Amino acid sequence: MVNIGVIGYGYWGPNIVRNFYGLTDCKIVAVCDKSPEALQHVLASYAGIECTRDARDIFLSKTIDAVAIVTPVSTHYELACKCLDNGKHVFVEKPFTATVAQAEELIERASRKKLTLMVDHTFLFTGAVQKMKELIEQKMLGTLHYYDSVRVNLGLFQHDINVLWDLAPHDLSIMDYLIQTPPEAVVATGASHVNGLEDVAYITIYFPNNTIAHIHVNWLSPVKVRTTLIGGEHKMLVWNDLAADEQVKVYDKGVSITTKQDVYELLVSYRSGDMWAPKLEQTEALRVEAKYFIDCILHNERPVNDGEAGRRIVQLLAAADRSLKKRGRIVQL
Repeated sequence: MVNIGVIGYGYWGPNIVRNFYGLTDCKIVAVCDKSPEALQHVLASYAGIECTRDARDIFLSKTIDAVAIVTPVSTHYELACKCLDNGKHVFVEKPFTATVAQAEELIERASRKKLTLMVDHTFLFTGAVQKMKELIEQKMLGTLHYYDSVRVNLGLFQHDINVLWDLAPHDLSIMDYLIQTPPEAVVATGASHVNGLEDVAYITIYFPNNTIAHIHVNWLSPVKVRTTLIGGEHKMLVWNDLAADEQVKVYDKGVSITTKQDVYELLVSYRSGDMWAPKLEQTEALRVEAKYFIDCILHNERPVNDGEAGRRIVQLLAAADRSLKKRGRIVQL
C-alpha cells in the first residue's frame, strides 16, 4: 500500500485526487491547498482525508510515501526538492520544471535516493496514443515524414506562463513518445494580445532523419480543436481527440515519385486505398497513469514518463521560448 499526499487542489488537483482515491494499492492520506474553499470541497467529497494549508505537513509526514504536486510550474522545483529530500516518490504536474537545470537537479536527486519521479504527461496513457505507438512500432506507417498537431481553444488564460508552456507540453510529450529520435533544432513564432504573455504560437521541430513536426497552440480560437496528423511513407493517420467515436483513422494513402530517364520528367503516382479506424481502449487516461505510478513504486520500475522525459520537454519549451523572443530565429538543440 502506497500512502499519497497531494499538494494543490485547484484546476487539475480534483482529477488527481479522484483517480488516486479509486485505486486499491494506494491511499490518499492528505491534501494541501492554500484555499480554505478548496479544502472544504475535499472534506465534503472524501472521507478520511486530512486537509492542510501547509505543504510541510505533506513532505515532512512520516506516513506519506509519495506526493503528487499539482501547483504552478514556478513552484515545482522547490516542492519536488523537499519531497525527494524527505524520501518521497514524486508525481509532478506538467510542465516538469521552469528550467532545464531544475529538471536535471531533480533527476539527480531522485536517482541518488532511488525514488520514483514521474511527470504527468497524461495523454501518453490514452487509448489513441497507445494505438498510434503500436502502429508506428509495427512499421505500418513506414518512415515518418511529419507530425502535425493543432491544440486551440478560447482560454484558459494563465497568469504566469504563456500558451507554449501551457498547451504545448501535451503535444511535445506525445511527439517525443511516438518519434523517439532526438530533435536537432526548434523554430517558434507567436504573439501576445491580452495579458502580455504569448497567447498564439507555432512551433516547428526538425529531426535528423528529415522528419518535421509542427505544433499550433492558441488561447484565442473561437472553436476548440484537438487534431493530430502523422504522415508516413506507407500510410497516414488522423487523430481527432474530440470525436465521439473513431478518434484514430488510418489512411492507406501516399505518394511515390519516379524519374523517367528518357525525358528527365518526374512521374508522381498517388495511392488512395482504404481507411480504417482501429479499436481503442476507453479507460480514463489519468486513472491508467495513476495506477502506473503506483506500480512503478511497488515494483521499482522506471516510468516511460520519468524525469528524463520531462527534461526533454522542458528543453524543447525553453528552446522554443528563445526562438519566440527572437521572432523565429532557429535554435539548435
